[in-house]
Amino acid sequence: MEEISSRVEEYLEAIHRLEEKKGVAKTSELAETLNVTFGTVTNTVENLEKQGLIVHVPYKGIKLTNKGRKIALSIIRKHRLSERLLTDILGMNWSKVHDAACRLEHSLTDDVLKHLERILGHPSTCPHGNPIPTKCGGIFEEKSEPLTNLVSGEKGIIVKVTEEKPEVLEYLEKLKLLPGTLIEVEEKAPFEGPITLKIAKTSVSIGYNIASIIYVKKFV
Repeated sequence: MEEISSRVEEYLEAIHRLEEKKGVAKTSELAETLNVTFGTVTNTVENLEKQGLIVHVPYKGIKLTNKGRKIALSIIRKHRLSERLLTDILGMNWSKVHDAACRLEHSLTDDVLKHLERILGHPSTCPHGNPIPTKCGGIFEEKSEPLTNLVSGEKGIIVKVTEEKPEVLEYLEKLKLLPGTLIEVEEKAPFEGPITLKIAKTSVSIGYNIASIIYVKKFV
């Protein structure tokens, strides 16, 4: 694979994440995600399109080409294995590893990554439950759906958390809403109101926006 700058990798990774969540990436969302100016995003997007890494349709958004997606999945693989290294080997808290992994991912060579994956035991997910792409770019993950889809009385096991902001993860950890946790919806307020969950023998209430980033495997 040709040499790609860390800035380009960051853009492609961010575009992929936005595509996963919303189907398309908007320039304004990229600017917010990457904490850069709108003008900087516009210039970089133009360069990415010239390189054949994205397709940008004005007023509609940005999507990765096959070439761009291959690079994005490669850096996401490095990122999520880095998060595993930081939690499983170095003992860092799951809420603190995202930013550190963002810095580490760009320095990992394919050879180092191969040894890292072996030492980690070939994990299939990051600490937040999101799938680690294979070396060939495949993604295999357990079927899940947003917690917001469940109705009162339904149960499920948390599979993944799609938001990685430290303050959000710290909040979820405090409530024990971690991957692998069994939850039951006790009450669901209308109009995207709070959702009350039962975890073991404890009841907790969370906002609809927080529930939307928690994916569960529903009990049938």
